[in-house]
Amino acid sequence: QVQLVESGGGLVQPGGSLRLSCAASGSIFSINAMGWYRQGPGKQRELVARITSGGNTNYADSVKGRFTISRDNAKNAVYLQMNSLKPEDTAVYYCTSNIRSKSGGRYDYWGQGTQVTVSS
Repeated sequence: QVQLVESGGGLVQPGGSLRLSCAASGSIFSINAMGWYRQGPGKQRELVARITSGGNTNYADSVKGRFTISRDNAKNAVYLQMNSLKPEDTAVYYCTSNIRSKSGGRYDYWGQGTQVTVSS
């Protein structure tokens, strides 16, 4: 069994920063891509940022230059540094990882979500 646990959400003023963390645990053989999605009020879930096992990254146009995704393979963790936050960044943020378990299956796992609210 594999679990993803997120942390780091909260309330921040416009222009502020937050760092989200997500750690995978359980019966993990290998982790491929990791990423962050978000779902704002009344909106569909959208990709925010993604990082491959080799460190290649891609970002939504709306966050380029403000957000940075990184990962620590030794800790099975992925991070999202969010700077210059805007009210439109308000959403529930979900981490996801493509993981091959020790039993051999490969699946996309999701965290429980963490709320980020940008408001004055």
